[in-house]
Amino acid sequence: MGKRILVQRRGRGTKNFQSPTHKRRGAVKYRYFHHTVEGPIKATIKDLLHDPGRGAPVALIQYEDGEKELYLPPEGIKVGDTIEIGNKTEIKVGNILLLENVPEGTYVYNIEGQKDDGGKMVRASGGYATMMTKTPTHANLKLPSGKVKRIPLNARATVGVVAGGGRQIKPFVKAGTKYHLMKTRHRVWPRTSGVAMSAAMHPFGGGGHKSPHKPTTISRNAPPGRKVGLIAARRTGTKK
Repeated sequence: MGKRILVQRRGRGTKNFQSPTHKRRGAVKYRYFHHTVEGPIKATIKDLLHDPGRGAPVALIQYEDGEKELYLPPEGIKVGDTIEIGNKTEIKVGNILLLENVPEGTYVYNIEGQKDDGGKMVRASGGYATMMTKTPTHANLKLPSGKVKRIPLNARATVGVVAGGGRQIKPFVKAGTKYHLMKTRHRVWPRTSGVAMSAAMHPFGGGGHKSPHKPTTISRNAPPGRKVGLIAARRTGTKK
């Protein structure tokens, strides 16, 4: 008789497999203003913080009215700098404004998918999108993936490049560093392949050599413990 395999234990959501989200700083999104902001609203960078589970740093900013919130900072910003929010703000690194006021060729990040959603796209460290062209209703932005996406002109974005670029160039050096990174992101690491396990540990395990010994495609309705491999695959192999 076999045992519960790793994917079964993970699915139960027990403490060993939960992400330590209680250590995170909080949501990073644009403040909602109840009216159209024409003139600039100023905010000051109070501190730069590390957020576990996030590649880019976050900044603590304070508005003129005294309210504080988290902000996704750009490259080159420092504590004490001032940013501006509004429809008619200057095109300056760190400022937040509507896409309709962003010139073509400008780098932007933390882009809203639609008006007042708080910022959804291009938030990873070192990331930026390029303003390509504009229509009367939408802006065409080239994302880091190379895809050109149409975004409504009344969506907001921040001018510049997300801070923390070049983070992936530094080597991990030792396994423990990589382990703690993956732990904060709730990912399985190191990952052992099923064919390397014993027959009791995985459906693909066992045998005299490393082979699944059965088709690696599996039904969507397979029971827990057998539902491994290419689940409900329409096709397999390299696409030609």
